[in-house]
Amino acid sequence: MQRYSLRTLSPRGRWIAAAVALALVLSLVTVIGLARRSNDGGTQGGAGSQGGGPQSSGGTQSEAPKSFSRPEGASQFRPSYHLTPAKEWMNDPQRPFLLDGVWHYYYLYNADHPEGNGTEWFHVTSTDLVHWKDEGVAIEKFKNGLGDIETGSAVVDQDNTAGFGKGAVVAVMTQQDKGVQRQSLFYSTDKGYTFKAADGNPVMENPGAQHWRDPKIIRDEARGQWVMALAEGEKIGLYTSKDLKDWRYVSGFERRGLGILECPDLFQLDLDGDPAKRTWVLAASANGTAEGRTTGVAYWTGTFDGTAFTPAEDKHQWLDAGSDFYAAVTWDDPRLSENERMASRHAIGWMNNWTYARQLPTTDWQGGADSIVRDIRLKTLRGRPTLVSAPTPALSTLEGEAKTAGSRELTPEGAGDLPAPAGGAYRLDVTLERAPGDDGTEGLLKLGSAGADYATVGYNFETGTAWVSRAAVVPGSEALGPLFTERRSAQSPPRGGSPQGRGSVELTVFVDYSSVEVFVNGGEQTLTSVVLPPTGQPAVSAATAGGKLTLKSFKYTPLATVLTAR
Repeated sequence: MQRYSLRTLSPRGRWIAAAVALALVLSLVTVIGLARRSNDGGTQGGAGSQGGGPQSSGGTQSEAPKSFSRPEGASQFRPSYHLTPAKEWMNDPQRPFLLDGVWHYYYLYNADHPEGNGTEWFHVTSTDLVHWKDEGVAIEKFKNGLGDIETGSAVVDQDNTAGFGKGAVVAVMTQQDKGVQRQSLFYSTDKGYTFKAADGNPVMENPGAQHWRDPKIIRDEARGQWVMALAEGEKIGLYTSKDLKDWRYVSGFERRGLGILECPDLFQLDLDGDPAKRTWVLAASANGTAEGRTTGVAYWTGTFDGTAFTPAEDKHQWLDAGSDFYAAVTWDDPRLSENERMASRHAIGWMNNWTYARQLPTTDWQGGADSIVRDIRLKTLRGRPTLVSAPTPALSTLEGEAKTAGSRELTPEGAGDLPAPAGGAYRLDVTLERAPGDDGTEGLLKLGSAGADYATVGYNFETGTAWVSRAAVVPGSEALGPLFTERRSAQSPPRGGSPQGRGSVELTVFVDYSSVEVFVNGGEQTLTSVVLPPTGQPAVSAATAGGKLTLKSFKYTPLATVLTAR
């Protein structure tokens, strides 16, 4: 996807101190991977017959001893358990797929940042969606005369509909040359490690549109067709194909007031886990400025008849209320039964905001990071089908020994001693209550470092609003502009509440060295934000904005690093 006149992007997260060292390592990985896949003959089989890449990233990823220390050489804002590039720039996620027990995931990357332009697909693999292994660039930019490699989607063509072989990986993505966006097809016969450009690219020639990008492809088994959702300015165009090459426009879904739509998604989920209430969801990254928001992921629920999506209501909802959750992709696990696949699916988003994406004061890489993987489901909330998010359970493999604090009074002066973070990567599980006799209205959870509060997670019981605010307290953060310090909020009424604003709220907060992800009341709302803590001893404190509340429970859990330095 394109936001400005230039496209700049990059790789992911086990960093190397110098670019030369990185290049040598990636070259070695490529050579070894090609040699092993050559020995494997490229055939499909179980995990044991898989080529070098997946075998080396298979079941051992989460079995190494946990480390809660920063790897040697880690820069100030380098996340501990979030996916980041080793160097240079990253942005849009590309939807993962599973082969032989290994997840294959790509993101947009620009190794030439900041001087050079253009993105390509950088490849990482995982067996648990928590630990990731770099596999290098899978689809290179500027190779076929149609421009760089931008956002799209990859599918496993199990029935050989495209003619590249049963089980071939087929990727369709936007290429842009001299401002013209077209859709091209690349295919892989070695399970997603290397790709070839199809003859006859582009497979979709631009019809004269300025914005025409980010194809998202799904399989419509009921009708024996492939379906594509394509971002076309303020419209999502829907196309169908039998062979992934010849596409026919069938309908459009247009919405004004949300700016230029990008990175669409189309999928099904069972409402409240009931297969009789199977529901279609259409999502797109959008601009919420007109609603007092920033950019994010908007979605609609409704029906899809194979050609057109019809929303149940005109008004959209937002998947995340924070400043930094964009270009999200969702996917299910093909190993599960149909009902399990329709009960929930995974999601991951880009943690950044195009307003300040290029001004973040990171030094060894740029472009932010990816969110943690979340599991989303469709739940009826206050009479409306709503996407609810939860951190994927595999993140529990990172947890260290938890420390808790019992129920206590919460006042403007605080809540007494709370467990102190030992590092900058941890999870908080906090329950705030406005009990009978409590006269406070707003609870504050303050995140600090080196004696300064860099972010606050708050909840107002009278308005039923959770919010996150950030402070610009490190050198360079002043360049991010006023959007960075604006408060972001989301409605989630207190549980067991009353008209007087009584009840409780549950806050689950994932903190890393440059991000905060808040799950409110079991993920009824989420708020995702880039943060910039000063270097120093981390701290957490709780207080009220006035009056008394009850801190019902407090749990601090350190999270292990998934990164290694070489």
